[in-house]
Amino acid sequence: MYSLLLAIIYLAFISLGLPDSLLGSGWPVMHNALNVSISFMGIVSMVISGGTIVSSLLSDKLTRKFGTHIVTVTSVLLTGIALLGFSFSTQFWMLIIFAIPYGFGAGAIDAALNNYVALHYTSKHMSWLHCFWGVGTIISPFVMSCAIKNSTWNNGYRIVAFIQLGIGMLLLATLPVWKVNQKKVGAEDGAKSIGLIGALKIKGVPTLLIGFFAYCAAEATVMNWASTYMVEVKGIATEQAARFASLFFIGLTVGRFIGGFIMNKLGDRKMIILGTCILSCGILSLVIPVQNLTVSLAGFIIIGLGCAPIYPCIIHSTPSNFGAENSGAIIGIQMASAYVGSTFIPPLFGLLGNSISFQILPAYLAIFIIVMIIMTELTFRKTTQKGGKA
Repeated sequence: MYSLLLAIIYLAFISLGLPDSLLGSGWPVMHNALNVSISFMGIVSMVISGGTIVSSLLSDKLTRKFGTHIVTVTSVLLTGIALLGFSFSTQFWMLIIFAIPYGFGAGAIDAALNNYVALHYTSKHMSWLHCFWGVGTIISPFVMSCAIKNSTWNNGYRIVAFIQLGIGMLLLATLPVWKVNQKKVGAEDGAKSIGLIGALKIKGVPTLLIGFFAYCAAEATVMNWASTYMVEVKGIATEQAARFASLFFIGLTVGRFIGGFIMNKLGDRKMIILGTCILSCGILSLVIPVQNLTVSLAGFIIIGLGCAPIYPCIIHSTPSNFGAENSGAIIGIQMASAYVGSTFIPPLFGLLGNSISFQILPAYLAIFIIVMIIMTELTFRKTTQKGGKA
């Protein structure tokens, strides 16, 4: 039963990743079909992220009341329905309508599952589970690329929606399996949540939130604008750019698979530092003044490799740094801070790219990565001083 539950959670993480790379890979074609500016992708992502912020802040209360298993199944089905709505959209306003349930579903499952894994599994499992999130993000750009080449972007969303709904039905059928960890749940026993104000009063939480905001802002910018960057700056055809956009996700997925073998040995803090060093090399490769396209393509893979351990390690360190009894609330707020970054920072890049140049992408990413490593290091130092583990 324990192994079966782990496999179910792996599947749930694939469903988390499936929608995340669709918008960025399809937008170079979608904005023309919908007759809107290329920068309008930021509006869609803002609406999605707005929903995730709300549901992330509510996730601890929802999980304590209904359990992680119910929140997970409901969220997967809700995002599947939203993606299906995207596939039938012929006007921009229709995307905005369906982006609302998309955001609500994504935020709740993200916070609930991340807290569950942080509580019940080691850091290597957290890495491998987020590796499966990467599998979902790799699948979607290829689906969208084939759809754009052979039919329309709508079919790309429709195919992924059916996959998502299929995963949701399978999760629904396997709900009883979650009982294997029922006696160890702790954070789902109905105890009162510390809430937003209570969490912010804990030493180290504010710097953690700033650091996580900065990292997710950079990651979301790459996810949403890598395809457009290759079209506008490197002159790649749109269908090729949709496929090449998966290079970042390939690096992310491979990095998390490899990282799982060394995470338990190095620990969360050292893995975050290692990832930041690799990520910095990837950003630098984008600005090397050579005409060879391979260097830029490799740069996105290296950026993905560097990003690989950062997100799962920040999440996994939360119960250790702040206590298992507080982790649900804090991880929910972390997800909210992450989606604030995802909401405002990628659209800001779109506006700057339109008015200045999309060539500013490497410098833009570097700013947020610097903020991230400074804030996360401050967090680890503060929590280590009061007895937390690095």
